[in-house]
Amino acid sequence: MTDKTILGGLDPELVTRLTTRREAIFKAGKLGVAPASAPIALGALSATTFGQGSPLPAQIVDTLNFALTLEFLEDEFYRTAINSRNLIPNTTRNVFRQISNHEAAHVKFLQGALGTAATAKPTFDFTAGGAFADVFSNYQTFLAVSQAFEDTGVRAYKGQAGNLISNNDVLTAALSIHSVEARHASEVRRIRGEKGWITGESRGTLPAPTQAVYDGEDNTTQGGANLAGLAGVPASAITEAFDEPLTKDEVLAIARLFIRA
Repeated sequence: MTDKTILGGLDPELVTRLTTRREAIFKAGKLGVAPASAPIALGALSATTFGQGSPLPAQIVDTLNFALTLEFLEDEFYRTAINSRNLIPNTTRNVFRQISNHEAAHVKFLQGALGTAATAKPTFDFTAGGAFADVFSNYQTFLAVSQAFEDTGVRAYKGQAGNLISNNDVLTAALSIHSVEARHASEVRRIRGEKGWITGESRGTLPAPTQAVYDGEDNTTQGGANLAGLAGVPASAITEAFDEPLTKDEVLAIARLFIRA
């Protein structure tokens, strides 16, 4: 698989930065840098990637590791699904293969940005303790969990934007991933026969354990202005017009349903 294929969901500038970093590591190997030194070299190069002359601030490292945990979850989820026999029909297999490629690229990008500060990959239980016992044998269950993950990801990235505002390069990178997660969410929702956007706090046809993903989406106040009652616009359309952020604690409460250790 080529870099161009796996990085298809990222902004071209970010692809250039990431592939340049890979080339530098490759050259370092040819110059005799020992494999054990690779994490240190990657950490140093990540500072250059984001225009930094010093290590990333703790708040940004914490936020990127939070994002990396979510990307680990999605990456393994789609990898497992793609490799599960008779789960995904041919009609949508290429869609989920490409989503899987995107999530793999996001993981690699965040790991490269964080270098030695990158968090370890958790162990996941995609059945959520049995709530989704047939997630990798029943296509409809797989789609339901996929929608919940993608809708969570969109709101999670939005909720962390403020923590990255001190570094324009990092913020731009996060927003580049955020918009692709939104495309994933809309695509999966439409495959399930849902609208591409969220109406109020409705989880649509998703099982009850996913309700936390949609709590708070019925907000009609934006920028201090209550838009409810806007002439000719139903309240449902107002809630659809704005995605609400999720806090880190809210996202982790959702993610912990699927994290074993």
